[in-house]
Amino acid sequence: MPAIILSTLNARYFHSALGLRYLFANLGELQTEAAIHEFIITQRPLDIAETLLAEQPRIIGFGVYIWNVEQTAQVIALIKQVRPEILIVLGGPEVSHEWEEQPIVRLADYLITGQADLAFAQLCRQWLNSNPPLEKMLTSEPPLLESLASPYPFYHEEDITHRLIYVEASRGCPFRCEFCLSALDKTAWPFPVDLFLSEMDQLYQRGVRHFKFVDRTFNLNSKIGTQILDFFLERLDERLFLHFELIPDHLPESLKTRIVQFSPGTLQFEIGVQTFNSAVQALISRRQDNGKTEENLHWLRQNTPAHLHADLIVGLPGETLDSFAAGFNRLIALDPQEIQVGILKRLRGAPISRHSAAFNLRFNPHPPYNLLCSALLDFATVRRLERFARYWDLIGNSGRFHHSRPLLLGDDPFGRFMVLSDWLFVTTGQTHQLALERLFDLLYRGLVETLTIAEPVAREALTLDFYQSGMKSRPAFLRSDQTTFKIDKAAKHPAHPTRQARHDCSGA
Repeated sequence: MPAIILSTLNARYFHSALGLRYLFANLGELQTEAAIHEFIITQRPLDIAETLLAEQPRIIGFGVYIWNVEQTAQVIALIKQVRPEILIVLGGPEVSHEWEEQPIVRLADYLITGQADLAFAQLCRQWLNSNPPLEKMLTSEPPLLESLASPYPFYHEEDITHRLIYVEASRGCPFRCEFCLSALDKTAWPFPVDLFLSEMDQLYQRGVRHFKFVDRTFNLNSKIGTQILDFFLERLDERLFLHFELIPDHLPESLKTRIVQFSPGTLQFEIGVQTFNSAVQALISRRQDNGKTEENLHWLRQNTPAHLHADLIVGLPGETLDSFAAGFNRLIALDPQEIQVGILKRLRGAPISRHSAAFNLRFNPHPPYNLLCSALLDFATVRRLERFARYWDLIGNSGRFHHSRPLLLGDDPFGRFMVLSDWLFVTTGQTHQLALERLFDLLYRGLVETLTIAEPVAREALTLDFYQSGMKSRPAFLRSDQTTFKIDKAAKHPAHPTRQARHDCSGA
């Protein structure tokens, strides 16, 4: 039975907790007395508590994030009712700031704020040696990265086979975008690149082919970025998949020459555009060259097979509905495969809160702390935009509606899709649990009834998308249709799977 358990609740089964593996790797002599137990947020807190208690641990450390804080608090409350003597230690971004009034912190024995890679082990040693710290809240300064033991050997075979493998070549961020917790970092620190690549080679030799980099600024240091891309180019095979987050206005020639050498389906770039409004950028301390951003996105789309996932945020201080719409249309013109529309969140500790009074920003008091309304966007408008984002993800981002998507856009993509979004909600009352067959039928009706697309044009585009989707059951709009279209074989079998089949962009 392990004396120490490291645990967290992941958002989904195929996510894995890199942070727990860092803690485990750096336990030193205590490692033989420790174990990692990961759960998912859909499991019942009572069942999670039962599993952990059956191990009879003396210490349990929980990683706490915005997506699991409420469920984790329930698990801890249950454990403390049954075994109040078990030491509960918290860490993670959700409890590293504004922790004083958090119910989960009151339940715990200790809280480590900041990067706890080494601090957790030190706390365990002190407590097990009957010399516990007197203070409940412990602050951990960022460790020297070269001093950390590697977490990567502690991805096990089940992780390699069934889960996303998260890696990091650097920590921190030099930018000050106020909606992000990384605004609190002083700079970005790279891991020793030769050692990092050696660890990547070991993962590769063990069969890992999907590498999701969590670096906030992968392309900040072009020399290191070039070395990493060269490493993977030497190991290029049909199963390799790499996810990087890119600074949108920084793409040196050394990186370009490498990116073009990768095969289709290998590279995904998450590109945080967030807003094209220069006044808003200045207000939130975001440095971004919009012209260079457009130039780089255009170059990536036209010259490389990389999958581009671009982000925009609804509700930033100073952003009106019209200026957001203009930014969305500007991004659509650059044609990234995905545009992720997210609602502004007030992350604990993020400097965005300094604008709350001036812009009357009202946030959900419960996770995920999303914007409810502001001086510029009333509650009803924010709700409409949330539905817009959800329907856009189902239709515009899914990769299933390649032929139909252009019919949605016209000369005002945002305005047209907002019309469709409003109609979809009035018609269904739903934003989730829409079966794909029903979604095809709804989109057929929406194209014809709300966007005034000629019925034969809408039918032909959706028919092509239906055959490409691989669906076996025919949507209603096709069942009564006697027209036979000549379908190219390539249309039935797309060269690359849709986004959902290929990978997931969610956080872990």
